[in-house]
Amino acid sequence: MDEKDKKIVEIENYNKILLDGFKSWLQKSNLSLKTIKQHSSNIEFFAEYLYYYEQVRKLDEAEENDVSSFLTDWYPRKALWASESNTKSYIASFKKFFKYLVESNRISPNIEVEVRETLKEYKEEFLES
Repeated sequence: MDEKDKKIVEIENYNKILLDGFKSWLQKSNLSLKTIKQHSSNIEFFAEYLYYYEQVRKLDEAEENDVSSFLTDWYPRKALWASESNTKSYIASFKKFFKYLVESNRISPNIEVEVRETLKEYKEEFLES
């Protein structure tokens, strides 16, 4: 196993803790099991993007440019299920996930604000991709 593979395994383990916390956080919001599973699945797929196609980063190191690149370029090209309704689902998942990261003190509130502004400002572009 080379250094990159070792780093990916380390990040996968780290992200699993984040994702488990996110699922618990969603459950406290009284969302349906189906909705919780959808948000979790969306963020898991984003995590794969971060460590296989970006610079091998953890979920709580993601920023608005990662979200934007994912939604405008990588997701529409790589996900066979990419559609307008699925993109809307990803937008909702990102909003919830970054809110969770702030509430669990893993990121600065400024990062969440930047992500929310990007999602709002470029929503139509993301949906058209």
